[in-house]
Amino acid sequence: MIPIRDNIPSRRYPIITVLLISLNFLVFLYEVSLTREQQIRLFYTCGMVPTRLFRPDVVPGLPFFLTLFTSLFLHGGWLHILGNMLFLWIFGDNVEDRLGHFKFLLFYVGGGVIANIVQLIISPFSKVPVVGASGAIAAVMGAYFVLFPFARISSIVFFFMFFTIMEIPAFFYLFFWFIWQVLEGLFFLPFAGDTGGIAFWAHIGGFAFGYLYARYIVPPRWYYYR
Repeated sequence: MIPIRDNIPSRRYPIITVLLISLNFLVFLYEVSLTREQQIRLFYTCGMVPTRLFRPDVVPGLPFFLTLFTSLFLHGGWLHILGNMLFLWIFGDNVEDRLGHFKFLLFYVGGGVIANIVQLIISPFSKVPVVGASGAIAAVMGAYFVLFPFARISSIVFFFMFFTIMEIPAFFYLFFWFIWQVLEGLFFLPFAGDTGGIAFWAHIGGFAFGYLYARYIVPPRWYYYR
């Protein structure tokens, strides 16, 4: 299911969401200007390489704790960044509207760092760089799940060779998205960190952080969007 839009209008212009999307694309355009060897060097330098925490001499690069942040702005290809930015655009504006601009920025970055730490715990000695904004975006989705459960997500749904556009309640869309991450994460757990691919546990950790933050820290509002 590919989301297209939701039915919740923002009351304020989502300046932080727009700036984050712009920054991610600017960094990606820099990436594509590099040769393949330079891109790989960039990923190992600025990506989150778990084993660097314990053996910084094995995979040289930026200090490990700095890469928890820098890795959030690197992407492995056009599909990677376009998918991530689509999800950030759809879910980010409303969460930013609810939290406020500055708190949303801190929440986004904090969610990305937590997501990286969860991936580190799962594969602590991996030499594969973890890059991408999806852990931070998963945190945004976890917060959206709590704050806007009755929103409706217009999505492209595929049926074999055909597709249609359906409106799906946010609660169900995000619930099944999270369950899918958990199932994939458990399936690939024996191979975590050995090969490249999707960092499912970063998604799980980010979503859980966003859910808990919205559930227990964000002040409640006694009405629902429909």
